[in-house]
Amino acid sequence: MNGESVTSASLLQPWPVWRWPVSRWASFDECAGALDLMPGELGWFADARSWNRRANPVLRHYSYRWIPTASGGIRLIERPKPRLAELQRRVRRHVLDALPVHEAAHGFRTGRSILTCAQPHAGQQLVVRMDLEAFFPTVSARRIRALLELAGYPAAVSAALAGILTTATPADVLREAPAGRRGPVRARLLNSLAATHLPQGAPSSPSVANAVTHHLDRRLAGLARTLGARYTRYADDLAFSGDAGLPLHRLLPGVRLIVTGEGFRLREDKTSVAAAHQQQRVAGLVVNSAPAATRASYDELRAVLHNCARTGPAAQNRAGHPDFRAHLLGRIGWIAATSRARGEKLKALFDRIDWHAETAGD
Repeated sequence: MNGESVTSASLLQPWPVWRWPVSRWASFDECAGALDLMPGELGWFADARSWNRRANPVLRHYSYRWIPTASGGIRLIERPKPRLAELQRRVRRHVLDALPVHEAAHGFRTGRSILTCAQPHAGQQLVVRMDLEAFFPTVSARRIRALLELAGYPAAVSAALAGILTTATPADVLREAPAGRRGPVRARLLNSLAATHLPQGAPSSPSVANAVTHHLDRRLAGLARTLGARYTRYADDLAFSGDAGLPLHRLLPGVRLIVTGEGFRLREDKTSVAAAHQQQRVAGLVVNSAPAATRASYDELRAVLHNCARTGPAAQNRAGHPDFRAHLLGRIGWIAATSRARGEKLKALFDRIDWHAETAGD
């Protein structure tokens, strides 16, 4: 009798419907085992009880660094500690890499770059740039859970995975936010950080962001196609371009409506429209003809590298980059992507730097 009841009850449980080639974990314990964790460890890393925001800093899963932005705003870098970072990489390999990403997305993807993002807009008569506000913090744990459930994971598994991939910033860290431009943008950022959100600094966050924005990209690409425009996205940077007859009176409100409908918000102060006689930029590259880094960007980096070689890199790491060496190499690679000659000159300057003289930032 009891056996029959158990069998009947089990038959009522819906089988997972797996939509993409993710690793198939049908239970919390199975998920824990696949990630080489005990169930209790998975619960601890997933932080279902939100203890991390109340814990002593030594016990927290993340370290925190505030960075002032060039526009007067603030950004919080939340870096997971080694065990959680490795766990996030496992989730990325087993789950996130199998989720669909739209062709319009060029950031954080193998074989894609700022160059591939900018190329479709080169030589166009009109280039429109729009930015998403607080891109990573806006992505909530609830949104990630919904995506993982759509992939086929049961609620307990999707909640655990979403917990691993998100965090809520402790109150004392929020209180330490540096002074900057006050206003609704800052207030919304701090509110998003206080809730569970995608941390900027986790190795899994770029993959999550691209997967979560798949539907946004699909709708924006459809709008662009309807209006005879081209569309690409690099992280929070949306770019559209077309000929002189591009109907901006339909494009701009259309983008705003789609972005809002997908749970994001535009930075209205960063929307720009540039004609062919003006400097047109996409993902930091000038696209009036072939995509290229600006002369000002090249000169500024060359000066930083020269000063690093002359006085040591620590004094030049004014923004407090945790890995200043990698940061500089990334900037050199960014410029070299559009100009091999400039890249070689910058790399020669970089090779003159004495990294043993650095006392901070690496």
